[in-house]
Amino acid sequence: MTSLNLTTACYSDFNGIEQCQCEDPYLWPCHICETYGTCSNARTQNCNCINGIPPDGQYCELNITTTCSKPTTTAPPLETTPPSITESSTQVPQTIDERSLSFTMNIEFEDSYNNNDNDVHQRCLRSIQTQSEIHIPGLLSASLSGFRNGSTIGDFEITANTPIQDSDVDALLAAIFNDLRSTFPMIFVSNETLEIQPNVSFFGNTVTVTCGPPPEDLDFRMTSLIWTLNGVLINEDDQHVFSEDNGVATLTITNYFFTDEGRYQCQQFDQNSSFRQDSDDTFRFLETPTIQMAPLQNNILCEVGQQVSLECSVQDPYQVEFQAIPNPETSSRVQHLLTITQEVCDNQELNITCQVNDFPQFKRNLTLMFFTDGAFTCVADSVFGNGFLNEVGRASCELNQVGEKTAICRENGTWEAQEDSCTLQRIAHLLFQSQFLNERTLPDFLEELSNTTLELSEQITESPNDIEAIVAILNNVASFVTTFNIDISQESMEDVLITTDVLTRDEATNSWDILNTQAVIDILEARIFTPRNESVSSLLLFSLEGITSRLINDSFSIETPLILLNKTTFTNNFNGDFNSTVGIDIEESNGPTNLTVITFESLDNVLPPRDENNSTGRVINGRVVLVQSDTTVDNISFTFDIINDTLGNPQCVFWNFTLFEGLGGWDEEGCELVVRDDETVTCRCDHLTSFSMLMSPFVPNSRVLDYISYIGVGISMASLLICLIIEAFIWKKVRKSNTSHLRHISIVNIALSLLIANIWFIIGASISEGEKKNPDACTAATFFIHFFYLALFFWMLASALLLFYRSVRVFGGGISKNTMMAIGFSLGYGAPLIITVITIAVTAPNNAYIQENVICWLNWERSRALLAFVIPALLIVFINIVILIVVIVKILQSRGMTSTAQEDEKYVLVVIIRSLAILTPFFGITWSLGVGIIIDPSNLGIHITFALFNSLQGFFILVFGTLLDKKVRSEISVFKSSTSSGSGTRTTSSGNSSSGWQIWKNFGRRAGTNLSSDSSSSSQAINT
Repeated sequence: MTSLNLTTACYSDFNGIEQCQCEDPYLWPCHICETYGTCSNARTQNCNCINGIPPDGQYCELNITTTCSKPTTTAPPLETTPPSITESSTQVPQTIDERSLSFTMNIEFEDSYNNNDNDVHQRCLRSIQTQSEIHIPGLLSASLSGFRNGSTIGDFEITANTPIQDSDVDALLAAIFNDLRSTFPMIFVSNETLEIQPNVSFFGNTVTVTCGPPPEDLDFRMTSLIWTLNGVLINEDDQHVFSEDNGVATLTITNYFFTDEGRYQCQQFDQNSSFRQDSDDTFRFLETPTIQMAPLQNNILCEVGQQVSLECSVQDPYQVEFQAIPNPETSSRVQHLLTITQEVCDNQELNITCQVNDFPQFKRNLTLMFFTDGAFTCVADSVFGNGFLNEVGRASCELNQVGEKTAICRENGTWEAQEDSCTLQRIAHLLFQSQFLNERTLPDFLEELSNTTLELSEQITESPNDIEAIVAILNNVASFVTTFNIDISQESMEDVLITTDVLTRDEATNSWDILNTQAVIDILEARIFTPRNESVSSLLLFSLEGITSRLINDSFSIETPLILLNKTTFTNNFNGDFNSTVGIDIEESNGPTNLTVITFESLDNVLPPRDENNSTGRVINGRVVLVQSDTTVDNISFTFDIINDTLGNPQCVFWNFTLFEGLGGWDEEGCELVVRDDETVTCRCDHLTSFSMLMSPFVPNSRVLDYISYIGVGISMASLLICLIIEAFIWKKVRKSNTSHLRHISIVNIALSLLIANIWFIIGASISEGEKKNPDACTAATFFIHFFYLALFFWMLASALLLFYRSVRVFGGGISKNTMMAIGFSLGYGAPLIITVITIAVTAPNNAYIQENVICWLNWERSRALLAFVIPALLIVFINIVILIVVIVKILQSRGMTSTAQEDEKYVLVVIIRSLAILTPFFGITWSLGVGIIIDPSNLGIHITFALFNSLQGFFILVFGTLLDKKVRSEISVFKSSTSSGSGTRTTSSGNSSSGWQIWKNFGRRAGTNLSSDSSSSSQAINT
């Protein structure tokens, strides 16, 4: 550094006034030396003031007498104390350029930051001044204007006597960012916008948004990344994929929907500071062109020189033209006369393409088939053209519709409509998008659905296809919100009801008649079992139930012209009047209850009046009401205003989704008529969960089933507990022989598996009750119910196989008891574990493991996961029946044998018969009835019989597996005698009795060190 001692010099001060006599030393920045001219007598090898900033970045200290030539420009006014000046000049600096800039700190804004003595204010001011002096040539001033909200934005201004270059500004902003990030978390806002490709997009296209890289001056190392759309965080999913490469972040949108429109923002983080980049404007997609050609295929009688008229159209503002035609016309609707040549006739087929100008990816082909002879049956139809008998013709839909029309040429010379898949393009787009919903897009999606339905209501109500598509959309929404536990806000529910209001209008009655009639025809033609909600009308009601079940817990009302929703909370009882047409009375609830009531004025247009007897002669003579609560309500009374008082014989009914192989119908089971007067009808209904769901996803609404299930499961569980207690007390006495030991091991594990399965069944039923669903808890309950019921069957199989083995190995030899035990436990618990784990692994990722919005049990509609229980259960039942037949045949063949060995063999077979007589009737018959439920799910008799057998299995095990065993009864009698003779005093001898803990410790322990022979085992088996 050159040191100069300034005593007298000529220079201009910070106000442009010429000064002389500087008495105090002063540290001059190098660019001041450059501005003022050449410093004579100064050694400049370390301070090249003329050429720019010295290599070491230091200041020049003047400490020798020198003079400076008068500068041609003025010095910058820095906010520092200038040197002492004794004389002045009148020269004024000239400002050539100025910039207003800002920087952003990621801290919460406070008004105190605008105080000059605030630490944040001073720190930022120093950084602005220092970095401006370094990076802005010809700097005149650098001042901090103030701070404002968002997070905290600092505004500052710089002025210079030379033009300020954009590159210098970029360098300055990067330097301020780097300087302040050591003190505050900073946000560097890029002046470049996000790159979006393609710049013009259509529905369903793949769009990429590119962010970065940050400027090299930032020395930025990305540690994390977030994307937002209109300020809302975008979560990565199948439709939105994030990637990063060398500081360049990319968002790939695989299906671009209207919910992806808006302003995008990318924020890359390096620890607490970030680099942010925004899109320049709201990005939107264009309406997809729909091309219409009449027809799509046509048959032409080949006559050279004849002209064929071709026509193609597209909606505004697009234009189309025919390809491969000289000088084609371009318009939204074009026509062309094609002259037939001999070459065309020889080729017999000609494909003509109509293409959208500027967007060649949208095109449609017309196929012309040329015939030299033959007579057409259908001639010159404006839609399907010419056709031969029974030929299928194709035609495009109307403008703004997607799909296709087909028809068959009939003998009378007309085209008979065969299929019409035409759907409004906007509805079709919404249907496609409904498969890819997420929590962020759901509110906007439902709003767009309601707006579209209202705007196109006239076309929708007249189109069965559009109604069916909208119902499918609502079903996808219901499936999404119930599967992923998504709450529905009041605003979103209003959008759902507005949509439903349009679908149920009187103008849509003819469309619903077509849909309901077609559903019946399809069932009659198929003659196979169909899933629930096969009809569109049932699916609409089922979807509304699912969406309503996810309403937020709040009290509010929603009213549309045809629908009234009321959601309220009550504690003990409830009585309400809705729209002066329906009254609801709940006498008692199980604690605080959220009640949702939806009253439909015109749902009778949707739901056909067929009942469980397939009668359609009745009329819905009151409002249709949907009621949901988040607690169990055993009894609820409805009072309906009668619409037509000339009708008689009222019935109280509910919509049963399972009737008529899934089409649905009105059912009075569980509902009864209480009071009827001239103007109103009062009904009472109740419903609980029943056991019959174990073999069918469709459960009739029956109080009989409920009583059988809950009373039966109580008796069953009590019986199983008694069985296990008895087995524990007599365990040491009954397991002395191999056969007895293995038989009781099987009985204990069968009882234990059934007991645990029943416990989980009750847990699953309690989870399923109410409005709020817990998919995770329901999944766990379903897994354990599935596992332990399968364990019950496999222990039944293990028992049958082991006893069958004993029946054919009566005389000595064979596998050891330990090996049999290992086989039994591997089969009894290992096989069920493998099946249940595979089932949940295959179906859970697709959310098809449990039933949707019904009860905690295996799914049937989407994945057929129920078969993972049905097939093993029925297969084991079949195997046991075969074993029983084999054993009976063996007994019959052994008649006339008189030897002791043969008698011993008969004893073993008697034990096998007794064991199978327990297992086959009470397990085999029970679960065979389940097959009847699957075949005929609406048959209440089969449901009741199945539930009766199922709920009493524990009682059967206790009676036939334990209490009817002579050895067991004998040991119980001995235990009671020893207890009474002992006067209540317990002996410590192992030969008499033992503590409860010792009993359970001995559970499963070997009887002794020496195994008895097969002959003795058979003899023991007579008494076990």
